[in-house]
Amino acid sequence: MKFQNILSMAAISLAVPAFAAVTAEEAKQLGTTLTEFGAIKAGNADGSIPAYTGGLTKAPAGFKPDSGFWVDPFKDEKPVLRIDAKNMAQHAALLSEGQKHLLSKNPGYYLNVYPTHRTAAYPKKVLDATVRNATTCKTAKEGLAIDGTCRGGLPFAIPKNGYEVMWNQILRYQGDTAITTSSSRSWVVNSSGKAVMTAQQATLSDFVYYQTDIADRDPSMAWRVYSISQSPARRAGEMTGLADYLDPVANPRKAWSYTPGLRRVKLSPEFAYDTPVASMGGVTLFDELFVFSGVMDRFDFKLMGKKEMYIQYNAYKNLYDCPTEEKALLPTHVNPECERWEKHRVWVVEATLKPGQRHAYSKRTYYFDEDLTGAANYDAFDQSGQLYRTLFQAGSAMYDKLIPYASKNVVYDFNKGMYAYVNDVMVGGYKVPSSVRSEREMNPEAIVSRESAR
Repeated sequence: MKFQNILSMAAISLAVPAFAAVTAEEAKQLGTTLTEFGAIKAGNADGSIPAYTGGLTKAPAGFKPDSGFWVDPFKDEKPVLRIDAKNMAQHAALLSEGQKHLLSKNPGYYLNVYPTHRTAAYPKKVLDATVRNATTCKTAKEGLAIDGTCRGGLPFAIPKNGYEVMWNQILRYQGDTAITTSSSRSWVVNSSGKAVMTAQQATLSDFVYYQTDIADRDPSMAWRVYSISQSPARRAGEMTGLADYLDPVANPRKAWSYTPGLRRVKLSPEFAYDTPVASMGGVTLFDELFVFSGVMDRFDFKLMGKKEMYIQYNAYKNLYDCPTEEKALLPTHVNPECERWEKHRVWVVEATLKPGQRHAYSKRTYYFDEDLTGAANYDAFDQSGQLYRTLFQAGSAMYDKLIPYASKNVVYDFNKGMYAYVNDVMVGGYKVPSSVRSEREMNPEAIVSRESAR
């Protein structure tokens, strides 16, 4: 694959994974020519990507702290460019295969491109730990695991291979306590254009990797999440949970589920790899949650470099301006007026299925925001090499918490002619608790007992 706009700093050894931390000399770039988290500080040549100046740390007028909702600081901006099927070829170098497919097959679809704002900001302790990790953090087991010295900050500010970029995504900073999404809703729009709400869920994510000062946390755990279904009625009260580890080879994913009719917690090892996710109508897979989750053992992950691309960014309008399916969802795609695209530099990782391994896909291409917010484009290809699915994960800054947050927005299944859409703040918004539950309170039986009693 030929990439335009590859940056010279990404001209590193790409063929064979390097499993050692960067040198002290390389790390001197952090905080100088690079940000503390490894992005290029300077803007691009034509100024369409600005220099990084510390991110967005001041709340705009009208913001109410701890409301669960973040005011859009750019709500009065107008698009600087509209890309559609007619002018797509002029901008092809900045588009993914999925974006080009949507534009070419849907005359009514377009990308509204807005001015670029690099709003990612991190707490000082996370930046300090990120700089420390750069010279101490290493991968192990051919990139499938990272060692216990990686704690409290982004693991690989100067990634040398695809596995390290993927670990940056898995362990991206989303807070150091927990973020509770009081309610999110998911829809599937089927091949006839009908939108069906597949789930309304409350979710709690516990970012153990960043909880370095909590005594009872397992330092080998990366993160865990559990969700409670609130609707449709037939699924109300169902719960699912996942816990992933820094060494998923030695400590595989621990997954569980609870069904009120059975009244017991059941281990669910099938919640991995290419098992379809029921709450997303089967349009996405478990190892596509959060763009990627789980263990990387079935694919070879190759770092292709860095390029400029349009990704969904500062996506407050995705979250707050399109709160209903009537406004957000059209028969074959999301309403383009609900999306905000910006030009950013992205890390490009190509994953190829290993010989002898089984998976629904033969190849996957990931495009991750260089500021490590979690915002991303993603394309997946079937066994014949045809584009199968594409996913867009939109990012928006929680400026008062210094959390660059990204949530899945939409995934398209081109084989079935369907798509799934998730809005994470449909009811109640995000709640960032001031306290952390004890380890005893986070085991599945305690979760089920507590949530069932509500």
